[in-house]
Amino acid sequence: QLQFVESGGGLVQPGGSLRLSCAASGFTLDYYAIGWFRQAPGKEHEGVSCISRSDGSTYYADSVKGRFTISIDNAKNTVYLQMNSLKPKGAAVYYCAATYILSVTAIQAKSRTTFGSWGQGTQVTVSS
Repeated sequence: QLQFVESGGGLVQPGGSLRLSCAASGFTLDYYAIGWFRQAPGKEHEGVSCISRSDGSTYYADSVKGRFTISIDNAKNTVYLQMNSLKPKGAAVYYCAATYILSVTAIQAKSRTTFGSWGQGTQVTVSS
């Protein structure tokens, strides 16, 4: 059984920061690669970031590169997405997801079909 509990979303002003958490239950993240996606109303899913557990390599969408950081706390079996310098266009529902592929390419990180297990999502609102 694979289950995620996502948290950390909320309201933040433009330029502010949030840290999203994705806690895994029933499995260890050591055997999966973990991705973050977001979807705003009326827009398509966007692959935001991904971390491959095989080598710790990371992927970031160009739109968030330099502002977002993905990380894993092995002791807590939790994946984090630190989001700095948030922009209004960053407002969306953010989802974490897992794949059995341990070394994820940039193309794979952008595709929802790469990931078989998904969290329920957490809402991020960016507004003054």
